[in-house]
Formats: sequence, C-alpha cells, structure tokens
Amino acid sequence: MDALADPRAGGILTVDLGALAANWRTLRARLAPGAECGGVIKANGYGLGAVTVAHALCGAGCRTFFVAQLEEGLRVAPTLPADARVFVLSGPTPGTEPEFVAAGLIPVLNSPEQMEGWAAHARVRERALPAALHVDTGMTRLGLSAKELAALVAAGGPPPAVPLVLVMSHLACADEPGHPLTPRQLETFRAARAALPGVPGSLANSSGIFIGVDAHHDLVRPGVALYGVNPTSGRPNPMADVIRLQARVLQVRHVDAPATVGYGAGHRAATGTRIATVGVGYADGLPRASSGLIVGYIGETPVPLVGRVSMDLVTFDVSAVPDDRPVRAGDLIDLIGPFNPVDDLAARAGTIGYEILTTLGPRFARHHVHRPVP
Repeated sequence: MDALADPRAGGILTVDLGALAANWRTLRARLAPGAECGGVIKANGYGLGAVTVAHALCGAGCRTFFVAQLEEGLRVAPTLPADARVFVLSGPTPGTEPEFVAAGLIPVLNSPEQMEGWAAHARVRERALPAALHVDTGMTRLGLSAKELAALVAAGGPPPAVPLVLVMSHLACADEPGHPLTPRQLETFRAARAALPGVPGSLANSSGIFIGVDAHHDLVRPGVALYGVNPTSGRPNPMADVIRLQARVLQVRHVDAPATVGYGAGHRAATGTRIATVGVGYADGLPRASSGLIVGYIGETPVPLVGRVSMDLVTFDVSAVPDDRPVRAGDLIDLIGPFNPVDDLAARAGTIGYEILTTLGPRFARHHVHRPVP
C-alpha cells in the first residue's frame, strides 16, 4: 500500500532519492581535481534506509561507502555492485575478522591492537588483506596517536600482509568557520600522509568539503549534507531538502471554555481555540524537549505545537488555519517540509539535524520518490 494512502500510518516520511543523488553531485562538483566523493550511510543511512540510500547514490556514481559498524556493512555490501567498496569505521573487534573477509568489507584500523589482529588473520589466511588506517589529528577519539603512528613507521610501516588502501582522519570543528583546531588538523594530517607515502588520504566530512581543496585529498566522506542538513554554518543551505515528515490528524477539538492541554497542564487554551491531536510522539523521534517550541505547517499556515510531546501524541493549535479549509481528522501536518526544513525543527528543539534524522522511528510509513532536481 502506498504510504500516503495508508490510513494506518500516524506519520509519513517521504524520502526524495532524486534530491539525495543531486546533493551528492553538488558536493562532487566542489572537489579538487582527481578527488573522489564517497558517501556515509551509517546509522541506517541517517535514518532513511541504508540499502535504499546506497542504491540511489550508486545510481549517481558513488562507489565508496562508509558505515560505522560491522552489522551495517553486512546488510549493505551484498546489495552493491561488484566495484563498490564498503569501509567499516569502527574496525574489527577480536573474532570478527572472518566476517569482514567473507563479506569483502574493508576495516578501518583504529589502534595498534586492531592492526595486529588484522595482520594475524591475514597470516592465517596466507593472503594480503587490505585495510584503511585511522590517525587521530585532534579529535581524541578513534585512531592512532602521533606517538603510535611514529612507532608504526619506525618499525617499517604496516605489515606486508596489510596493504593500506586509505589513511584517514576526522575533523572536529569543520562546521565552525575559523576554529583554530582546523588548520592544526590539516597540518597534522599532511604530516601523517608524508609518513605513509603513496597511501591515498581522506579527511573531509560534509562541512570539511567547504573548507577548501586543502582538505579534500583523495577522497571526501560526506554524510549529513547528503540528507539535506546544512553543512555551512551561518550561511544559506546549499543542499536540496531530502525529507518531508508529516503527521496525521486524529481529532480536532473546538475549545468552548478555557482549558489546559496535555500532561502537566502546561498549556492553557483560550475559548475558541482549535486543537488538533496527531499520532506521533517521542516514540517516533520527535524530541520531548521540543514541547511548546516547534511549529508545524498546514499548507502555508504555521501551527504551533502546544502542550507536552507525549509518547504517541502531540497537539497543535490550528486556530489560524482559514475557516474555508477546516482541519479534519485524516489531514496531514508538516513537521518537516517546504516551510520548516530539518535544520529549523532541530534548532527549535535545541538539537542538531543529525539527531532528528537518526532517531526517526520505525512507525513512520516510508514513501520513496525520485523527483528530478535541476
């Protein structure tokens, strides 16, 4: 059944795969000559469906993908063309090496221990097993420290059984223009590449692409920008909107005497107010912290969320909707749409677009479209 026609769905998530592909092409067009544009599809394709997203990106020309965990790679890799590569950012935990090899996944090695484990497995199989190497340039999270990288180089570099196909790092503050850590990370990464001559490099994430060609190296790894979130803080969003999130009205109540709305009686509705109750809540990823803060739209009319976000229900004041088009049960309210993109909802809720996307719940009916984007 078509998601838009499904009367069972309390909310509908429309994913525009044409816009997704267009965003990838927009980012690729910004790259230094010879640089490749990959695609990050971790967290189930930022909540939109990793396999579906990967296929749309493949159709646009993407052939290098990044996931966070082994299980994500195992789901996606078998569905991709033979010339596609899937890197697993967390690398192998002890005992999972055979699964990486069987699925053709490329581990990102983040520590000397992971390097040793991967090399030992390669020796057991009596074959070279390619890998990527993560070096820490300032995030202080995953990756070899400067001391560990120096020790690896002093020992003759990676073992012959582990040919490196990529050396990578991650920018901590690329979305904060002028942050002093960024140029230090760029310099540290250049030094790391010099210590591993001939190994392709990858540093830039979505926001890193907009720093300039010095951050591009051989491969960039856009993630959230592909899905329509603005990678350029404080500037107009260069990305096309990818999602539309709509909630279905269950009931409209005409308030005929002053009344409170929702848990905690935190909102008071005046006489004459019209309150629409819709069938989504924090169980679907709508932040409870957004209570009383976000705005939905019916057509071009803003309708504020009033009262607390509960597990399965929220309430909107629809009094401003013109009387010639009264709101009825079954109508849809845009939570994310043409007038309120994902970044707007996130800002009102006190969070970021990443969190909104990746917490979208399974109860939303998914509807995929392929609208052409100029």
